[in-house]
Amino acid sequence: MRIVVDDLSGAEIAEFLAEHVRQMRSVTPLESKHALDLNALRSPDVTFWTVMDGEVVVGCGAIKRLDAAHGELKSMRTSPARKRSGIASRLLGHVIAEAERMGFARLSLETGSDDFFLPARRLYEKFGFDYCAPFADYRPDPNSVFMTKRISHLVS
Repeated sequence: MRIVVDDLSGAEIAEFLAEHVRQMRSVTPLESKHALDLNALRSPDVTFWTVMDGEVVVGCGAIKRLDAAHGELKSMRTSPARKRSGIASRLLGHVIAEAERMGFARLSLETGSDDFFLPARRLYEKFGFDYCAPFADYRPDPNSVFMTKRISHLVS
């Protein structure tokens, strides 16, 4: 398995992300859906990684730069057929290390409050993310929880 920076030009990752958006729409009210679409993920302020097993996409994740020291974790997804196989843990560890290498002092995220998102919240807790107030442009939302992790000593 390898984790690669992806320019999002391939058909397989486009379909993988389209399925992610469809799934989020099926479990999250439209007004609470914060998943970025393919065009938004191609923005210069986003770094996107794909997890490949051979030539098959099995996971993905991204960081969106909020400011010089703060990044937002976006589009974390594991192939449904590969859930609970360690892909998400490996990817999250990689993304956190890359975020620190990129100069971020803090990494934050928004995820769902519904039971569907419980495995994701547990993963983030395991990696030291703490629950926090909404950040950036987010507002309080009963369908969302917000988490943050200090990844550098530069943040007080």
